[in-house]
Amino acid sequence: MTTEKYFEGLGRRKTAIARVRITPATANSYTVNDKTLADYFKVAELQNVATEAITKTKSLLEKFSVSVKVVGGGVASQAGAVRHGIARALLVYDIKLRKELKKAGYLKRDPRAKERRKFGLKKARKSAQWSKR
Repeated sequence: MTTEKYFEGLGRRKTAIARVRITPATANSYTVNDKTLADYFKVAELQNVATEAITKTKSLLEKFSVSVKVVGGGVASQAGAVRHGIARALLVYDIKLRKELKKAGYLKRDPRAKERRKFGLKKARKSAQWSKR
């Protein structure tokens, strides 16, 4: 087991939960559920979403080795959870990044989730067809 100093953050979106650990390193590297970032998030847009918190931070010159365990949700939701977790881990690393991360909106947990189904209805809001006669 390695005893490297790491900074941990927990990210959530919808039903996805990501546990993120960042370790200062010589180059940026990402592992998500023991796979590389490109293997786990096959779409380039999702890879960008997951890494935005580090790449868009202008004052951050350090490089990190990022290790992520993510469960639940779909791939888009998981990418958002990873971004949220990385942003929170960066705060543990350096609290001075808070203003920049908060302005970019990476610290806000996206609260949108599927609405529950109500009894008497077919779905959350869809009801049976109404007939006058």
